[in-house]
This record gives sequence, structure tokens and C-alpha cells, in this order.
Amino acid sequence: MSLNLDDKKAVVAEISEQLTNAQAVVIAEYRGVAVADMTELRKKARESGVYLRVLKNTLVRRAVEGTPFAGLADQMVGPLAYGMSTDPVAAAKVLNDFAKANEKFIIKAGAMPNAVMSDKDVAALATMPSREELLAKLMGTMQAPIAKFVQTLNEVPSKFVRTVAALRDEREKQAA
Repeated sequence: MSLNLDDKKAVVAEISEQLTNAQAVVIAEYRGVAVADMTELRKKARESGVYLRVLKNTLVRRAVEGTPFAGLADQMVGPLAYGMSTDPVAAAKVLNDFAKANEKFIIKAGAMPNAVMSDKDVAALATMPSREELLAKLMGTMQAPIAKFVQTLNEVPSKFVRTVAALRDEREKQAA
């Protein structure tokens, strides 16, 4: 079903809005993928905060014009699914995992602001830890010295208490 001019303008505006917040865009060819599988992919994308849509390439080309993702326009050929996310790793991870499970789903390219990536680059990006994982590791690293300091401070009174208890036990043995 073709879109009228107002609908096309609305789609371009929606894509442009998504692109202004996006840190990564991944495009993949979905030719031959079952509808049920695509539905599952959409569900996983929603859960991960990835905007995933099958769009007309001409509309996306218009939307990326003048944006940091303009370099992707050359890759927009064939039936494509577009994944966009504010987390640079999320879109790559969701689409790459799906591509591993479905051989007909082929990642063609990706982009980060002012940088176009090949399919191998997208796969490498997908292996990186997400922002939340990196923050958790950072917090653990920052917390380790404090925890060790508290443990060391706690050791002094603990050792004193153990020494006093040992002396008490020794005196009880001598008294008996």
C-alpha cells in the first residue's frame, strides 16, 4: 500500500526525530525471514530500547540527509530493516544476535555519528559490553578500595577482641 504525501512527510519526520537522539544505526536485509521471526526481533528490540522498523529506502535517505548518518545512504539498497538506538551498542547487539540465529537476516552496514561501519564492524561493536555493564564495572572498581579500607579498619578491633578472648581462655585454663 503506497503512502500519500502527508504520510511520507510524517514518516520522514519520525525517522529524523529518532536520528537526532540516535548514537547508532544498523541496517540489515531481511529477505526471506519469516514474519514470526521478525515479530520476535521487534519484541527483543523494544525490550532493549531499539527503534526497529522496515522502511522505504527513499524516505530514510531523505531523513538522513544533512545528519551525521548521511554516509549510510549508499548502503540503502534492497529490503532493509533499520535499527536505531541511543545506546551505541544496543542496536548492534540485538540485530547481530538475531542474524546469528537466522541466516537469511544479513547485516549490511551500520553507522555512528560521522562514521560508517561495515558488517564486521557492527559485529565487533555488538561484542562490547553495554553502557549499564560498563557503569557496573566502574562502580565495582571505585568501590573496591573503600571496601578494603573499611575491612582493614575493622580488622584492628577484631584482632584486639580475639587477643582478649585468647587471654581469657588461657587464664581459665590456668585457674582450672
